[in-house]
Amino acid sequence: MGVIELDGESFNCEELIIKLKKLNVGLEVEEMTPMEQGLGKARVLVEALPYIQKFAGKTVVIKYGGHAMVDPILKESVMLDILLLHSVGIRPVLVHGGGPEINAMLKKVGIESQFVQGLRVTDAQTMEIAQMVLLGKLNTEMVSLLNRYGGKGVGLSGKDAKLLMAVKKPMQMPNSLGKMEDVDLGLVGEIQSVTPDILHTLLEQGYIPVISPVASGEEGETYNVNADTAAGKIAEALKADKLLLLTDVRGILSDVSEPASLISTIFSGEVANLKEKGILSGGMLPKVECAVSAIYGGVGSVHILDGRLSHAILLELFTDGGIGTMFIE
Repeated sequence: MGVIELDGESFNCEELIIKLKKLNVGLEVEEMTPMEQGLGKARVLVEALPYIQKFAGKTVVIKYGGHAMVDPILKESVMLDILLLHSVGIRPVLVHGGGPEINAMLKKVGIESQFVQGLRVTDAQTMEIAQMVLLGKLNTEMVSLLNRYGGKGVGLSGKDAKLLMAVKKPMQMPNSLGKMEDVDLGLVGEIQSVTPDILHTLLEQGYIPVISPVASGEEGETYNVNADTAAGKIAEALKADKLLLLTDVRGILSDVSEPASLISTIFSGEVANLKEKGILSGGMLPKVECAVSAIYGGVGSVHILDGRLSHAILLELFTDGGIGTMFIE
């Protein structure tokens, strides 16, 4: 099932025909008959069959964030994709972020967000609001959507059953004299251990875990942890077959100004060279580092894909071409 770009939008074959007809571009096209539509759906299922057979019984960890969390249509698309995975015997685990929602709530209560190297400085009040948004709003919304469509979603945070244990994340930056000095990030955590027992229990009983990126400290502290990192560490602990990172970009491009320059596959040994060439840089670096760490930690493959594309998860896993960048050992 190919995906075609037109005017900045992506279409499958059936959608493209309808789009061209609406644009009146002078092509002699006709609406597809019910029989043609049925045959198209059958071809899609036949193409997906070997992938469904290959991944049945395997664990797939999905980090959900970016624009796909804000757009209600995309949110529904992601939940339906996860339910389809579950329905064909795949064991999905969902880890979600929530940065934009947290920013909006902090702004509403008059607290200005501060970031250091992409990490949110988190004092006690900010942590309280982050928990309220992540656990009280976003997590429950996702669980409700999954259950509404017939799934068995269960909401968790990293604090439940000691799933994620963390320590205060250290940070140093050069001062005005060029000397390194400590920077206090507040309640930002660095994950030290993952205890996946609760996830094994839920997965074996047919539930879909939905996890907020909040961790516990040894003294009962609550830490805000990076959702990409949390997803990667959970995937390692579960020895997941795949880790999917939904982002707001198509994947890794060899030329950022050329959308067609998508790199479909990257071997972990190529990452250093790609960094030297400047292909891997900026905001993509943390995701790439997460991907490489997960690969070395025993995850079968890591996929960075565009969550803005409807049904991106299915397109990546169940079609011959895929749509994002896959990291393998």
